[in-house]
Amino acid sequence: MAIGSGLGAQIGIAPESVYGTYVAPTKFIEFTKESLVLQKTTAQSAGIAAGRLLPLSSRRVVTQRQGSGSLEMEVTTKAMGTLLQTLMGTTVTPVQQESTDAYLQAHLLVDTAGKSLTIQKGVPLTTGVVTRKNFIGCKIISAEFSCEVGGMLTATFEIDSKDCEETSVLATASYPTMAPFHFMQMALKTGSYGSEVARSGVRKVSVKIERPMAVERFYAGASGLKAEPISNDQVKVTGSIEMDYVDTILDDLHTSDAATSLVWEFVGAEIDPSYNERITFKIPAIRFDDAPPTVEGFDVVKPTLSFTGLYDGTNPVAIEYVSTDVTL
Repeated sequence: MAIGSGLGAQIGIAPESVYGTYVAPTKFIEFTKESLVLQKTTAQSAGIAAGRLLPLSSRRVVTQRQGSGSLEMEVTTKAMGTLLQTLMGTTVTPVQQESTDAYLQAHLLVDTAGKSLTIQKGVPLTTGVVTRKNFIGCKIISAEFSCEVGGMLTATFEIDSKDCEETSVLATASYPTMAPFHFMQMALKTGSYGSEVARSGVRKVSVKIERPMAVERFYAGASGLKAEPISNDQVKVTGSIEMDYVDTILDDLHTSDAATSLVWEFVGAEIDPSYNERITFKIPAIRFDDAPPTVEGFDVVKPTLSFTGLYDGTNPVAIEYVSTDVTL
């Protein structure tokens, strides 16, 4: 029996080969908060019948079903590949680095057609019995990554789901040995693509990737369930940098509206003398929208620089992940 509180909860995930077809979870995510819920659309018959003061319970029907919510977590040194693949779209096979235990995953930004997940959440009753809710056809429609002074690298994934069923059995959770990426490991670089230079004074960075999709594809003959969402707008990449006003390099880019490449990187423990655990976010072209160095009192000036990520015409937005994961 599990603990009868959130301490006994679990989240398991598995990539689907067919959108909306349940696959038993194979990886289990250490999460900090979730909000996945079933959403049903109901209709109530409103027929007039002499003397009837209330609608008939038997005449209420469910016309549509879907699910949505979010997963919040710390970004860890293992088990992140499936989520990154579903967000970015590239089918990834980890590549062994030389003859070491380090494996590189290169997640490039492409369309996410065919990329969906089964997400099973186990929710404990106070008795310790864990109920299961299986969200099928899960598409990641946005993800935001953030890290600040003294903190962990965190991620929030926004999920759209085809349906939720409760018949498939609860999988037994197991977790690999892993560690969180954190502020001590963080570096931010900007400059020409491929030769970016580390910036000083950076206190917090956040990056958000939004995948706009047509999520209301409900058609006749589908039992009130949606077809796989498809991209219906360009991807939106945005972010912000909070820093002490140590120099004018980024402020000058705001003034000129010139583009610069951004590399946001976390380097963890050594896997092999030549390779460390690592996650790297690469945005080949950003332009600053707001960068107001305003004086608000006696303290050090701390501007927040908001930016938009754009395509440089050659290099895709990418997330590189180096871990000991042999598979996603």
